[in-house]
Amino acid sequence: MSAVATASVNSPKRQFPLEHTRNIGIAAHIDAGKTTTTERILFYAGVVHKMGEVHEGSAVTDWMEQERERGITITSAAISCNWTNEHGLFANQAHRINIIDTPGHVDFTAEVERSLRVLDGAIGVFCAVAGVQPQSETVWRQMTKYHVPRIAFVNKMDRTGADFYAAVQSMRDRLGANAHPIFLPIGGEEDFSGLIDLVAMEALIYDSSDATGMTVEKTPVPADYLEQAVAYRDQLIEALADFDDDLAETFIEGKDLSSDMIRSAIRKATVSMNFCGVIPGSAFKNKGVQAVLESVVNYLPCPLDLPPMSGENSQGESISVAPDDSARVAGLAFKLMNDSFVGKLVFYRIYSGELRKGSVLLNTRTGKTERISRLLVMKADMREDIDVAHSGDICALVGARNVVTGDTLCTKGYDIRLEPPTFPEPVISMSIEPKTSADQDKMATGLLRLSEEDPTFIVTTDEETGQTLIAGMGELHLEIIRDRLFREFKVGAQAGRPQIAYREAFGGACQAEGKFIRQTGGSGQYGDVRITIDLLERGQGVEIIDKTVNGSIPKEFIQPALDGIREAARNGTICGYPVVDFKATLCGGSFHEVDSSDMAFKMAGTFAFREAMEKSSPIVLEPMMSVEVETPEQYQGDIMGDLNRRRGQIRNVANKEAFAQVSALVPLAEMFGYSTIVRSLSKGRASYSMEPECFEEVPPNILKAIKEKTYG
Repeated sequence: MSAVATASVNSPKRQFPLEHTRNIGIAAHIDAGKTTTTERILFYAGVVHKMGEVHEGSAVTDWMEQERERGITITSAAISCNWTNEHGLFANQAHRINIIDTPGHVDFTAEVERSLRVLDGAIGVFCAVAGVQPQSETVWRQMTKYHVPRIAFVNKMDRTGADFYAAVQSMRDRLGANAHPIFLPIGGEEDFSGLIDLVAMEALIYDSSDATGMTVEKTPVPADYLEQAVAYRDQLIEALADFDDDLAETFIEGKDLSSDMIRSAIRKATVSMNFCGVIPGSAFKNKGVQAVLESVVNYLPCPLDLPPMSGENSQGESISVAPDDSARVAGLAFKLMNDSFVGKLVFYRIYSGELRKGSVLLNTRTGKTERISRLLVMKADMREDIDVAHSGDICALVGARNVVTGDTLCTKGYDIRLEPPTFPEPVISMSIEPKTSADQDKMATGLLRLSEEDPTFIVTTDEETGQTLIAGMGELHLEIIRDRLFREFKVGAQAGRPQIAYREAFGGACQAEGKFIRQTGGSGQYGDVRITIDLLERGQGVEIIDKTVNGSIPKEFIQPALDGIREAARNGTICGYPVVDFKATLCGGSFHEVDSSDMAFKMAGTFAFREAMEKSSPIVLEPMMSVEVETPEQYQGDIMGDLNRRRGQIRNVANKEAFAQVSALVPLAEMFGYSTIVRSLSKGRASYSMEPECFEEVPPNILKAIKEKTYG
């Protein structure tokens, strides 16, 4: 974009213009090194003066007590820093980088989902030993879903078994990524000593006497690496030729390519979403992180590089929102957090306009206005007050009360609704009750606030027993919720055994009729509906439509009949679980001039649905988990035998070095307590990950046990 064009969208009060702003996320499989990488970025950018360590519980972005105790990231943390490249496309120009460090554990996938929804670019972190791991695939799909350009950092090059080139190949094989190294490693494992910059064709050698990694010597490419570097540089340029005609023409003519021409082509290719530059390094040993920072500035997009954000008005018409400080304010509330000092914090991405503290914004979901009393820039759990935030910024709002994740907040009178992030359905639930009557109100308040923060945490009440039920994405998810209730809200609570989110489904297509006829001497009740049921593919949900003709059911009774079908689908006829994956068509019926009513047709719809269920030989479905276990080879047989005993289907076994990766599909019901078992079977050396994949029919012997448990 030209200087004139960028000047027109930038407020003169901005410290960093839009073209010098980067909103990025750091995402990867659990334990790939995301948080350690973030810590190093903050250190080199001067935000912190001492590097925190995850294993010591001192990482800046892992600020929750539960994160520091477990050594994992639970909630995404936002933090801002400044960085100035020494050379490159933006040499000696200061940039503002807003970073979100996301969790790697699948139980907290919603944190990744909503963060990627508002980010412009991302760093995918991969382990140099394991390559692409299961959660790496998940976050890669999430990046693709929200059209987030990315670069890749192959971390842990200092570890035994590290193989940079195998990791790049696994990105191509398992992710389908057009991945190409833009730096090469010098040495590996304990001999990892530096990088080769393929763009500038120079070596970066880290001084072994400086543990911070701040002392780097730039030298010509070592002679024993020169041939390899030239070959990989040629491969890189050939890949970039598909995205830049000028570079392709210069390369074909055999002319020298300038470093900035190559950088410009990498930037163009990265923003197109069809290319991913790969950088080796070791965040723990402080090597390669500066190269990542330079690549963020050089190659990841600013808000102006991306297509305008799309939204809709109240008539469903499409509207585009481009970054412009002089436009009306429009932005997305993507995360809520309860802060003990300032109350509810709303994390907000501004897509257009200039927001000042004290402003009034319209919530287009509720139609009500919210006064913004304070504006904050977040630095993990620290806050910095600001007077104004601009388009492209990520900030936190204080004062907005009736706001949930995914709400659009905009200038009053601006008719727009931005697309909210989507979240998976919870797969596990348990009952929870306060230990004392004094805890009752505190528990209700705590659960309400936690459910506001986390869209995948659902609180309901069992209508029959009156029990409070909490549902989430896994055992760890619910364990963290209980722990936060105790620590943050001082609530003593007892939890029941986790329950599986089973579903019911029709056994086949069918037709049914439902009648509700009552005569009581006066005006009676009469409703009669006929429906057809068709099966949908697994995971397609529920579709309920009207296809009545010739007024067989009066128009005013059609919606009640559909509502009756919808309500009946919430409780199946086998064990009372929700019914899924069907299409119900209201195709006819009859009515009485005097006795027909809304209630009669609603009941008739319910009766028709239940009759259809009973006629179709219904089935119960259970959630299936994609499980991947990484284990030393000597324990492979025990691990596979245990997965088979858990009704698991072994899909693939890949052997690498002395380790095996076992992939399987296993029912969630059989995976409770698996973390203890897998440690026991492997003497603590195996690790595993799992994530929901699909629903499958429950075997007859298991169904019998479920029925006995449900009905006693």
